[in-house]
Amino acid sequence: MIFVGIDVAKDKHDCFILNSEGTVLADVFTIANNRIGFETLLSRIQSCSQGESKIKVGLEATGHYSYNLLGFLLDSGLATYVINPLHTNLYRKSLSLRRTKTDRIDARTIAMMLMSDVDLKSYSNTAYHNEELKSLTRYRFDKVKERAKLKSSVARLVNILFPELEKLVSSLHIAVVYALLSNYPGASYIANANTEELAETLCTASKGRYTKSKTAEIQVAAGASIGSKMPAKSMELKHTIALIRELDKEISEVESAIDKITSQMDSPIFTIPGIGRHMGAMILAEVGDFSNFASADKLLAYAGLSPSTYQSGQLQNCYAHMEKRGSRYLRYALFNAAKYVCLWCPTFSAYLEKKRSEGKHYNVAISHAAKKLVRLIFAMQRSGKAFLADY
Repeated sequence: MIFVGIDVAKDKHDCFILNSEGTVLADVFTIANNRIGFETLLSRIQSCSQGESKIKVGLEATGHYSYNLLGFLLDSGLATYVINPLHTNLYRKSLSLRRTKTDRIDARTIAMMLMSDVDLKSYSNTAYHNEELKSLTRYRFDKVKERAKLKSSVARLVNILFPELEKLVSSLHIAVVYALLSNYPGASYIANANTEELAETLCTASKGRYTKSKTAEIQVAAGASIGSKMPAKSMELKHTIALIRELDKEISEVESAIDKITSQMDSPIFTIPGIGRHMGAMILAEVGDFSNFASADKLLAYAGLSPSTYQSGQLQNCYAHMEKRGSRYLRYALFNAAKYVCLWCPTFSAYLEKKRSEGKHYNVAISHAAKKLVRLIFAMQRSGKAFLADY
């Protein structure tokens, strides 16, 4: 057996090769992060292997820096293992009391981990291509977060320019309000607008729901508004709405791509009441291969939902706080999915009420529901069975 440890960086990668007897076959050498460097690595590995020697290649999960190298190794038919940097760090510390960390040491450490840890599971082509779904769901997450920030800016600007408007409409963030504010960004603009043109704008944007009487109500309120007349703020409002509209288009495009992938996955978790296509996709993308987790508790730990424990002698933590390590995207998806599942599923709704009756804060109760949801998802993915009401 041959073990290859690779410490991944932006412009170069440090590599180390040894065999199952612990003999160093290739001391730490550096390759460039390009095609020539990748081919050099493959050539060195092949020169170290003899006959039918099995090869294991390990590298840390370092985000996008390792993505191209990972794809090359998989395409070359090499068994590749992606290792959590936390594990590498702990293993390195166990080998020496000295606080020493270099790229050369890390490459050697990864190779030694491969040699000693028989429970590691290789990274599959399925997991590699799952990165596309993960990339899409994370991109959507960032775009939705960006849009939410812009919507807060709209509310702030309306409060300055036309504060009475919020009580006249069901929401500031609907098409008809955006159409109104894009053309008339402030109470003074609305009050002085041509009534017929204003009515036409509102009627078209609302598809006939905003009649002339509603237009008159808004225009009268604008005439008596305490809103400030600030051209700079009005310009900011128009531009902010334009950005939100552009983000809406981008998010819709991303969601269509996510739907296309998830429609082919046929995962049973989409049958759970309250789990939508996009939140479910984020959970599946972040977890990846469920077979990598021996139990639901392992998955909880990966999501950072397992309680931390500290005890030394008679000193121990009184309250078990969540570790909040692992994938923050998975933790976000599970929390949000749990909220909707508690709304739509009677079993989870009763469970949430039970935790609330015990005096737990809503967010703490939801965290318990999220843990229950993880165990349910884990069981369903393993069995392949759809959701049943008695789960």
